[in-house]
Amino acid sequence: MSLTADRIRDKARELGFSLCGICPALPSPTLNAYLRWIRRGMHGEMAYMARPDRVRRRQDLREILPGARSLIIVGLDYQTSFADEALLNDPARGRVASYAWGVDYHPVLGLRLESFADWLAECGGGQLAHKAYVDTGALLERSHAQQAGLGFIGKNTMLIHPRRGSSFFLGEIITSLELDDYDSPHRETMCGTCARCLAACPTDAFPAPFVLDARRCISYHTIENKGWVGRQLRADFGNWIFGCDICMDVCPFQRFTVETDEVAFLPLDVERVAPKLVDILMLDERAFRQLFRRSPVERIGRERLVRNACIAAGNWRSERAIPHLIQLLYDASPLVRGHAAWALWQTMGLDSNKLLSDLHRRDDDEGVRGEVAALLA
Repeated sequence: MSLTADRIRDKARELGFSLCGICPALPSPTLNAYLRWIRRGMHGEMAYMARPDRVRRRQDLREILPGARSLIIVGLDYQTSFADEALLNDPARGRVASYAWGVDYHPVLGLRLESFADWLAECGGGQLAHKAYVDTGALLERSHAQQAGLGFIGKNTMLIHPRRGSSFFLGEIITSLELDDYDSPHRETMCGTCARCLAACPTDAFPAPFVLDARRCISYHTIENKGWVGRQLRADFGNWIFGCDICMDVCPFQRFTVETDEVAFLPLDVERVAPKLVDILMLDERAFRQLFRRSPVERIGRERLVRNACIAAGNWRSERAIPHLIQLLYDASPLVRGHAAWALWQTMGLDSNKLLSDLHRRDDDEGVRGEVAALLA
């Protein structure tokens, strides 16, 4: 039996994927917008977004897979029923984006995609070439997913399915298979005049609809930024310590979100959803690895998570955090020491002057010294 679009979609459902769409392996229609975006530096420190070899791949998928003809895109729901808003918004706790409450999605989707690709190869008599990606390939995956009919791009730059919101992961298979029948692209947008996501962003990360400036995005800074977080942004981070869901949560289409059937994405415990800040501030490397083993949070490491927790503690401004923040002034990481100093200033005000002056005098890291000097000034 020959491979058809219907057989491929049936196989995707059999493998447990929530969505499947197929489109020709052509350049993304938003390619020029992406090129303008990187020229304006809105990708921040994500250098991989602007690497010449990766730009070429986004311009021509045959740079990834010679002979590429089709792009199969799948989606897998991740939303769970955990909805204790009081807990999530408790300033004494650090908030984790909902996609990271369970285990890391990369191997979960990756294994299914490889099974999918093996099936394609078998059906094609071993003549089909393929490349499979989960959030790692040089693809403008949301734009391609729109071309495959999986939704539209919202003003918050998320892919939104009109009947299931945007709480699903994407995976892709580029294949040399050519089909006679492809899915119809979704119309450009269904946002209309709604601008809730733009208004809700506390850091004004959207300079215009459909444009995200990563340099002002909470999710970017808590995950991708490996260095210092700008002082002018920290007070707007609230209690987010990994990612951010704000621009998704306020979207009217989120009311259609479908709860996941994938047990791997269910929260293992509340400490993976909204851990106590004092506990995160106290984490050493071993405790960090134990708490976040196989979680997406594991990828950023203990240093950046504690840095993020310092910012959240500075916004909490509770005396309960002070002993832990003082201890972090002696941490091996300059990033942690500097952000702990900021949190102490936020919490103690002028009463922190002696602690900060002592740190400035003994610390030999220029970043820490600059941070403390700005606070003392």
